[in-house]
Amino acid sequence: MSNINNNDLRIRQLAQECLERGNIDKDLYTKYNVNIGLRDLNGKGVLTGLTDVSEIRQNKIVDGKTVPTDGKLFYRGINVEDIIAGCLRDNRLGFEEVVYLLLFSKLPTAEELSGFMELLSDTRVLPKHFVRDVILKASGSDMMTALAKAVLTLASYDHDVMNLSMENVLRQCLKLISLFPLLTVYSYQAYKHYTLGESLFIHNPERCEPTAEILLRTLREDKKFTALEAAVLDMALILHAEHGGGNNSTFTTCVVTSSGTDTYSAIAAALCSLKGPKHGGANLRVMGMMNEIKANVKDWADDDEISAYLERILNKEAYDRSGLIYGIGHAVYSISDPRARVFKGSVEKLAEAKGEMAEYGLYSRIERLAPQVIAQHRKMYKGVSANVDFYSGFVYRMLGLPQELYTPIFAVARIAGWSAHRMEELMNVNKIIRPAYMSVCEETPYTDMKDR
Repeated sequence: MSNINNNDLRIRQLAQECLERGNIDKDLYTKYNVNIGLRDLNGKGVLTGLTDVSEIRQNKIVDGKTVPTDGKLFYRGINVEDIIAGCLRDNRLGFEEVVYLLLFSKLPTAEELSGFMELLSDTRVLPKHFVRDVILKASGSDMMTALAKAVLTLASYDHDVMNLSMENVLRQCLKLISLFPLLTVYSYQAYKHYTLGESLFIHNPERCEPTAEILLRTLREDKKFTALEAAVLDMALILHAEHGGGNNSTFTTCVVTSSGTDTYSAIAAALCSLKGPKHGGANLRVMGMMNEIKANVKDWADDDEISAYLERILNKEAYDRSGLIYGIGHAVYSISDPRARVFKGSVEKLAEAKGEMAEYGLYSRIERLAPQVIAQHRKMYKGVSANVDFYSGFVYRMLGLPQELYTPIFAVARIAGWSAHRMEELMNVNKIIRPAYMSVCEETPYTDMKDR
């Protein structure tokens, strides 16, 4: 025990030395025009590649000037809002249709979609004893780590893991796309049983079942869910399936792919990126913030009381003292996030069905009031609006999904985009990604051990 305590003390001392000696003068970033976060001073991303997978549109040119507009998101040139409108009009779940579109650059016919669903079902097979030997053993509370572990372990079962032909990479991507719902839910069931002491049940999905239904069926002990629940979850999956090449996890996919490594390693790296709270964990922070607001705002219909509490959050007097109103604002969108805009109608329907209209009203008021409060208290270079994460956590809670699965479900959707970008990178760019870093260290002569 003494050695452990001494080691802890030594590590603390070494960490302090790192802090004292490792800091770079912040003015140097400006001096050398370093685009921190690969974004310029206006927050615009530095152009590092081309993609045909999706487009984020947030402004237009008017009289030679860039003017912000309502945000739009296109998958292979097709407006996501039109895709969702078509699914709602035909009363069908559309995530698999979107996966097909992202991978193969066109919307499937009914026959093609049916064949694709059959292919995914045939591919949705885990190796023998995988659930017992990999998922149930060494279970933990971090579902993203469990998911990454499972993906890397699957590589050891692949007879042709390093073959980068398009046929083989597509085979691997389809396997992971089909298995992600099971890997996610089964990892949670193992955690719930071995850590929380609850009953263990492992349900098999139905053949050709849509992803949204697989998630709900395998997660719930009685396997039951409503058509509305499946439709709202399906919409969430569609809206999270892809979001350009510049988001952190997709860019990670492209960077790791450019090294020539295998599909499992590239997707595991993307998962580790998405795990970061600045990327995939945003809706969890929204939920934490909203729980505090609900506990401290007495009248959820009082704009003045809500605004006053939002001011406290901005002034670092409430919630996590970060000064951030989570779920409001986006790195790209300013006027509006199209995903939040199209999602809101289904959120309201689900809230009405679940008897949660009072809380939905609170969300709606915060969505309206937060941009006003932010504009009054801060110098803004662009507008702010609710992003898709503002509502997604609320939806998942109404669906009875545990918070441990919020980010993994994001991954269940986004692997479609990751796969499309990996294939695009392999097809079009045969060069390793290697941006430049400027060294600012001073040349120092070597000192002999006896003279240090």
